[in-house]
Amino acid sequence: MTLPTPAKKILFIEDDAKTACAVCASLESEGYATAWASTGEDGFYRLNAEAFDAVLLDWMLPGRDGPEILQTLRARGTRTPVLLLTARDALEDRVLGLDSGADDYLVKPFAFPELLARVRALLRRTGEGAEQPPRRALADLTLDLDTRRVRRGGRDIDLTAREFDLLAYLLSHGGTIVTREMLAREVWRELQRSTPLNNVIDVHIARLRRKIDEGAAVRLIHTVRGTGFILREGDAKR
Repeated sequence: MTLPTPAKKILFIEDDAKTACAVCASLESEGYATAWASTGEDGFYRLNAEAFDAVLLDWMLPGRDGPEILQTLRARGTRTPVLLLTARDALEDRVLGLDSGADDYLVKPFAFPELLARVRALLRRTGEGAEQPPRRALADLTLDLDTRRVRRGGRDIDLTAREFDLLAYLLSHGGTIVTREMLAREVWRELQRSTPLNNVIDVHIARLRRKIDEGAAVRLIHTVRGTGFILREGDAKR
């Protein structure tokens, strides 16, 4: 007898009860299991006590805000993909959210179909590894799709889920140019969007480059001006 596949479980950390109830009810109508935490402290406790497939995290919370909570989670090794929800839409706010460890960023007010699409994308990215070659490498950089572990020069590199997917895609196209349009389509999975993802992609590339290339004798992530990016062994830094 084939057992039914358990529903993906999503934690929503949101202090507004009306918003939380509406979003959770909508997610459950799509077949997801949900849990709600009204404070960052409660959400942090739930994440340490239970297993979740994804987290929706509001930026503005009483006490500690979303980015502060997120930084604490990542510092403690929690790798659950997190979608940060906020009314802040300035580029510097996006950078702060991503630097805090968010895998994606959605500006309020949002339409539920877009939220649902982003949740599906997060869950799809974290579940794709078994269908691909489990290990990829370039120079002294290695990436394991099964364990989602990245190492360079003998040291572990801590990446967010989005950064990991971005690096895996670049490695799968090693030595060839990858355009921003390719990344938007294959990594972000956004086929229709009113504004380009170029700024968001550039922020992620910059963060990934710092983690991968900083302190290394040879650069691996290169920008091809006006075209996109390429992963290859570069010349020694001067």
